[in-house]
Amino acid sequence: MTVDTHTQTVGVIGWPVEHSLSPAMHNAALAAMELNWVYLAFPVAPERVSEAVGAVRGLQLIGLNVTIPHKQAVAELMDELDDAAEALGVVNTVVRREDRLVGYNTDGPGFLQSVEEMGHSVEGKRVAVIGAGGASRSIAYACARAGASQMTVLNRTAARAEAVASLAADKGGASDVGTAGLEGAAAEEAVSGADLVVDCTSVGMYPNVEEGPVVPGGWLRAGQVVVDVTYNPRETTLLRAARARGADVVDGTGMLVHQGAIALGHWCGRQAPAEVMREALLSALAR
Repeated sequence: MTVDTHTQTVGVIGWPVEHSLSPAMHNAALAAMELNWVYLAFPVAPERVSEAVGAVRGLQLIGLNVTIPHKQAVAELMDELDDAAEALGVVNTVVRREDRLVGYNTDGPGFLQSVEEMGHSVEGKRVAVIGAGGASRSIAYACARAGASQMTVLNRTAARAEAVASLAADKGGASDVGTAGLEGAAAEEAVSGADLVVDCTSVGMYPNVEEGPVVPGGWLRAGQVVVDVTYNPRETTLLRAARARGADVVDGTGMLVHQGAIALGHWCGRQAPAEVMREALLSALAR
């Protein structure tokens, strides 16, 4: 790659951001697409978010990805939001269109694509969403919009589970949404009866790779699809338990790749090479 006066800049902001694997994925894709762009990671403290967003205009950046903890703050600074970003109140992708900034949320669509590429669909399925953080909000909303027939949000704190369920019902259009804790008969029934089980928690994430699983492996069964949005390690304790029970499993690398590919498509108006991005991600994880 040669950087010159024509090189365009995209990047990711977060705090911290040094751990991000997005530069590896995106720079591999940019090289494959023969775009004279570079993707950088920018550590931005919470009190400097508005300055960083202003720099997209001032420095004529192509756009930004946004990661924790800035997604909500950035949403409030946009000139326009896509439907998902508006419903969720969070942005993970900023696109500069002349002097207007448009905010997108590509997490939900990225999740759906990661499931679909493994031969599965959300439409008409019973879904159990475990956790009530940002990922669960995006995924519950996306599943509702994709036509899930029934959904249960499971979380240790009831009020947080109810907030995600309300979002799926009120803004996602889901007609049959309930909540449960992480223990007891209601939780077991929700998980064992689901066609699609999605773990949106950090249980089993590196470095605590032997922690969990988040729900007992005995609640899982053959015929289910079990997804863990964690991508490091690729096979968490939950996915290991699900595989042992005969369920199909989907690891978190697919969602990470596809949300990034969708973002890159918003920036350049072309289809991003998802397989190139996946190969770069897996190489970075191996290192």
